[in-house]
Amino acid sequence: MGLSSSTLPVNIPSTVQLIVTPEQFMEIAIANRDLKLERTATGELIVMPPTGSDTGSKNSDINGQLWLWNHQTKLGKTFDSSTGFHLPNGADRSPDAAWICHQRWQQLTPEQQQSFAPISPDFVLELRSKTDSLNVLQEKMQEYIENGVRLGWLIDRKHQTVTIYRQNQNIEIVQQPLSLSGENVLPGFILDLTEIW
Repeated sequence: MGLSSSTLPVNIPSTVQLIVTPEQFMEIAIANRDLKLERTATGELIVMPPTGSDTGSKNSDINGQLWLWNHQTKLGKTFDSSTGFHLPNGADRSPDAAWICHQRWQQLTPEQQQSFAPISPDFVLELRSKTDSLNVLQEKMQEYIENGVRLGWLIDRKHQTVTIYRQNQNIEIVQQPLSLSGENVLPGFILDLTEIW
């Protein structure tokens, strides 16, 4: 795919911090659909590299399981890692998997549903890839919970742990579980992790 005369590829060193408004972020995201971008609550633009093939395959499996459960129960909407959400604190985030119950999703206007929806998912999942910083992911999970996410799972294949985040509860770390329950947030959902480790 060729570049138009008005665009040039830009490499941003990790030592450089770019601060953008929500409107600028939307423009950048639309102009760079092939990039995975996020924006922190303070406006810092984050450009994330694509995951490796192995992590991408595992993430696809997880999303497939979530989609199938939701397809059978029809309780809400599932979202993959290419979906952005505009959180109440102003951050624009893209979890590896997310789910929102129908009632909350239907409260959004069609315009809101088509952009970075101004809503925190009910459930989020982050699958740590080889290049992901664990500290950054832990901070991101905490941010999700502080912004209204009811249940979050951080799956760390390197250490074979799942860190479970819940509203108004202490963080729980589980060592190499074979499955996870969606609890009362995703009723009846059981994530099979036997192929993930």
